[in-house]
Amino acid sequence: MNKLMSKKIYLTILRSGVYLSFLSIFLVFKNLLFPFITSKQLFFNILIEILMIFWLALVIKYPDVRPKKSWLTFSLVAFFGVLLISSITSVDFNLSFWGDIERMLGWFHIFHFFLFYLIIITVFREWRDWRNLFIVAIIAATAICLYALFKIPYSTIGNTAYVSGYAIFNIYFALILFFRRRGDEKKRGQDWLISAFYLVAAFIMFLVFRVTHTRGAYVGLGASFILFFILYALYSSSRKVKIYCFSALAAIVIMIGLVLTYPQSSLVVNSPFLRTITQISSQGVTFQTRLISWKAALKDFPNQPILGTGYGNFAITFDKYFDSSFYNYTTSETYFDRAHNNLVDLASTAGLLGLLSYLSIFTAVFYYLLKGKKQNRISTNEFILLICLFAAYFIQNLTVFDSLVTYISLMLYLGYIYWLVEGSAEEELEVNQVLTNKELSILAGAGLILLIIIYQFNVKPWLMLDGTIDGQIKFSQGDVAGAVGEYKKALSYQTPLDRDSRASLVNTLNSRQDSLMAMDKVQAKEIVDYAIGLAEANVKLNPLDGMMQMQLAQSLNVAASINQDNANKAYFYSDRALKAIDESIKAGSGRVTTYFTKAQIYITRNEKDKAIETLKYAFGLNEKYAESACFLAKVALYFKDEKLGYEPMDKCLDLGGASYLNPPDLIKFALNHYEKENDQPRIILLHERWSVLEPANAKIWVNLSLLYSRVGKKDQAIQAAEKTGELDPSLKSAAEEFIKKLKSQ
Repeated sequence: MNKLMSKKIYLTILRSGVYLSFLSIFLVFKNLLFPFITSKQLFFNILIEILMIFWLALVIKYPDVRPKKSWLTFSLVAFFGVLLISSITSVDFNLSFWGDIERMLGWFHIFHFFLFYLIIITVFREWRDWRNLFIVAIIAATAICLYALFKIPYSTIGNTAYVSGYAIFNIYFALILFFRRRGDEKKRGQDWLISAFYLVAAFIMFLVFRVTHTRGAYVGLGASFILFFILYALYSSSRKVKIYCFSALAAIVIMIGLVLTYPQSSLVVNSPFLRTITQISSQGVTFQTRLISWKAALKDFPNQPILGTGYGNFAITFDKYFDSSFYNYTTSETYFDRAHNNLVDLASTAGLLGLLSYLSIFTAVFYYLLKGKKQNRISTNEFILLICLFAAYFIQNLTVFDSLVTYISLMLYLGYIYWLVEGSAEEELEVNQVLTNKELSILAGAGLILLIIIYQFNVKPWLMLDGTIDGQIKFSQGDVAGAVGEYKKALSYQTPLDRDSRASLVNTLNSRQDSLMAMDKVQAKEIVDYAIGLAEANVKLNPLDGMMQMQLAQSLNVAASINQDNANKAYFYSDRALKAIDESIKAGSGRVTTYFTKAQIYITRNEKDKAIETLKYAFGLNEKYAESACFLAKVALYFKDEKLGYEPMDKCLDLGGASYLNPPDLIKFALNHYEKENDQPRIILLHERWSVLEPANAKIWVNLSLLYSRVGKKDQAIQAAEKTGELDPSLKSAAEEFIKKLKSQ
């Protein structure tokens, strides 16, 4: 069959495959773990691997279509080559090479984008080809942005930052087509409808920034617009155009100045775009938490300056230098697996070689843009647009990292620059129309290898992810034993991406100790031992991973609790739990919450003094962190040490940590103390928390309405009284009378 296929058929198949790759952007299979990521990447991987069989056949049979030598391609080879070496020398090869399910940015996955680039520069050989490709890309991006505007801000991509980055590329792709079209219209006098479509598409993609609110993308796009006017003014020979450009620049500068000067004006407050400008500040929470992560990378860089800790292993560095002041800004998302800055991330995980190889790509871009401009292969309009797109992408990546949609778009961008300078029309060269037996053997071998890769590293992970969701469904139904059975089936495929599935089961079981305690003892012990084995498998991948060590410690502590009927066995598990949690603390000594797990282990061992000592140390790491004060108070009161317990309880409540207090019995116990002290503010805080834990308890709402009325909070008192009447009809008339009295005051 291969002998009969013409070059045109190969090109058609490969181009169609590239068009089909944009379907991946829309895929969200809910039956897969992390569906916004895995659905897209696995489909893309399988598609590219199939296309590579046809690509190999094409370049072997028709030498004239093979990609030309190019510094742009060499820079990509260098980049992916360095990342591969960094993966091999990594502290966690599995994470570097295969990545995790949440990101799917391991070397294996991102290398598919390089293969995508090779296919593009091979088969898109004329302007008509590139025009069609850009149109497909723009239609896909417009659909994604419309979905974001009218349905969900993160669209089918799953993250507003990725939507913004994707929109930036396609805004400029639409503008490139628009300016190209204008040039064609002058020659052919064609209608303006298609040009209008490009502008409308660009405008829709620009509007998506109203709902994504991604500050890095705002800055990147805004800076690129400013650069556009500057470059247009410099390159234009028209005095009128120069005046317009500099006037636009002045207007932008004045607008930004006014917005920053009057951030509370109604115009700014009511405009999502202008309001976001006011939020771009070095004092913002997001900037501060990322600054902490960047400082960690800077501290660790001298330890492995050449190849880093290993591509994709930023979490190790972040944990190692974790600053407990992080909790002053946020108590969620305290685990950073990426630096949220491409340059910092690469310098940290792939070292100086990784950073330089990455920058070499953009050095090659500038070289070819300047070369193309000088040789008149690139028009002034396109030159300016391509420079501005590069600037927008580069700047926004200083606050985020790449994803499937931006990688696809980046490869289109690089492939287009390659075509502008190196490639154009088909070359009429003598080619081998029939493959030799040796070439057929090589192609058959390569095809077989690719088919094995498709099954082993894409189909099997797909089945594993599907099985993991089946396990989670069983958990949601309360069937712990059934859930574990589903997980066992999922993990029987033994894929290199099992880490996250194992962690999912371990975390769920660790959080369901009560369910395990209620099960048959023999079955519960078997399940916990299975979970411990999974946790140990994850730790084996990287003993320096503090999170994996903590999960192992928690599983061992659950086992110790379940084996309380056998003291020797309980302490066997508990001793191992202490060793694991110490390894976790060693990996990130500034992480306050890790000490909570260690204290819990001591509580299981009934070692009060050590539990209290551990929690005091944790609280000392950051005395502004409410949860550590709350945990210390809970444990002290659990051990009936009221003298020790109420000082941290005061801090817990004063720091706004009431939400960390449970169960209701603890609230009642604390209320007795504060009622004796007549501490109204703290009594109210405890009642508010109690109302969350037992929302159907009318007595709580009665107390709240009275407490609110005493301190002059009339509106809250009325709401609490209304809630009382709803919950207990026998109290409705009294509640109405109380409300009437409040309103008359």
